[in-house]
Amino acid sequence: MKTESRVLAPAAPLETTALARRRDRSATFAFWVFVAPLVLGLTIFTFVPIVWGLLLSFSRARGTIHPGAWVGISNYTSMLSDSAFRNSLVTIVIFAIFIVPLTFAISLGLALLVNMAGWGRGIFRTVFFIPTAISYVIASLIWRMEIFLGLPYGLANMVLGKFGHTAISWIATAHPPWYWLVLVTVRLWLQVGFYMIIFLAALQEIPRDQYEAAFVDGARRGWSTFRNITLPGLRNTSIAVLVLSIIAAFQAFDEFYNVMGGTQASSGNISLARPPLVYLYQVAISNLDYGRGAAGAFILTVLILLVTFGQARILGFGRRA
Repeated sequence: MKTESRVLAPAAPLETTALARRRDRSATFAFWVFVAPLVLGLTIFTFVPIVWGLLLSFSRARGTIHPGAWVGISNYTSMLSDSAFRNSLVTIVIFAIFIVPLTFAISLGLALLVNMAGWGRGIFRTVFFIPTAISYVIASLIWRMEIFLGLPYGLANMVLGKFGHTAISWIATAHPPWYWLVLVTVRLWLQVGFYMIIFLAALQEIPRDQYEAAFVDGARRGWSTFRNITLPGLRNTSIAVLVLSIIAAFQAFDEFYNVMGGTQASSGNISLARPPLVYLYQVAISNLDYGRGAAGAFILTVLILLVTFGQARILGFGRRA
């Protein structure tokens, strides 16, 4: 009686296993080659300064960036009891009240117009996005020294002069506070293009068949489709734009410092509208009180986090429609 011989599958060659291991090692090495500079940069320029600043905020660091005597939370209580710091928080809240709704409305309106353009959509998108690449410092100085210069030959005053209006000192006038017009318009010009691109991308993701079905049911183009289709389709994008814009508003520095005059003869104007970052810059850099400056920075950080998470919670960011 013959016994059947079973044919066993050949084992994987050792060369194939070794080649796979070399490929894994090469992929791991390539991963760290690309990631290591980012991790190193974040560690040196972000994580270490944050930890060092936290140590400074709990110590008496005057005239030195090295932690001094441990003072606990006295720097925090000192900043919270500082009327100038509290006024700076009020200033940035007022700025956010102006800039956030205007940024949302204008960027959404521009996105709708560009999205409806039959031709030249790429041209319009580029034109509106170009200001995003402009330096905040340069734009602020142009607004201050060319457009809203308080002399009769400033651009805004030249336009007003054509209608018989006298020249306005846009920056130095406290009543009425014309400087808010300067600060808000320069920030709008710089950032609406960025948020317009975000809205434009979201508009193109809304299925066209929803509009077609609405038109079949008798809906008309305009407010009806915008309210019932476009806005619900932009829900998460709208919340993201609101959150990003309010964070950017609370971090305002360049336009206030350069428009209101952080240095030189016009430095007195900065007291009219001084946001927290400008005040903390003066405390830490001008007065060399790094402990109180670091404490104020962490207070502002906690405030931004609370406002951001509270806003996202109220608006339901990430929640399914």
